[in-house]
Amino acid sequence: MTHKYRHLGELNQKFSQQRNAIRGRLEEFSHVPQSRYFYELVYCFLTPQTSAVNAAKAQAMLERNNFLISDFDPAPMLHQPDYYIRFHKTKSSRLAEMKKNFPDILSVVRNGQSAFHKREWLSTNVKGLSYKEATHFLRNVGLNSELAILDRHILKNLNYHGVIRAVPAALTKKRYLAIETKFQRFAREVGISVNELDLLFWSNETGEILK
Repeated sequence: MTHKYRHLGELNQKFSQQRNAIRGRLEEFSHVPQSRYFYELVYCFLTPQTSAVNAAKAQAMLERNNFLISDFDPAPMLHQPDYYIRFHKTKSSRLAEMKKNFPDILSVVRNGQSAFHKREWLSTNVKGLSYKEATHFLRNVGLNSELAILDRHILKNLNYHGVIRAVPAALTKKRYLAIETKFQRFAREVGISVNELDLLFWSNETGEILK
């Protein structure tokens, strides 16, 4: 194993303590039915610049009001004080567009192409869905293989363990793919999958194994 990585004893200890819970959550992702895909994608649309807890509350409210099959502007539901969603007007318009195009999205998600190709299509064709959010969605429905969700929590932990030298101020596509490759190599060398490390790093930052 390369000597550049840091704090591996701490990493292995934390993973040992949470292994069963992490693997249980990943098992849940792998059994999400296709009937849930729309609202899992809604959740991933809402998370940028917003806490995961607030995004989950807003997604649950939209689901209770049958957003998929109902014709209403979601903006007021994203502007509630107890689960405020940042950029709610922009996200509302993009959610409406995504809903209109969801049959095409579902067709791509269900096809036999690799997770890499699915992500490429989603990030290119679904307005408001970056590499990070597209990967997040695929992970939450058990289809991301070993692609990485490079949010600030993950990047901070990759830096802490010496996988990257610094947390980048911004992620271009080229930089995203370069860091993802380093993350995948690190996962192979420490013997913990990217998906397991993702949930472990999230729990390090939040105290919870969130989706």
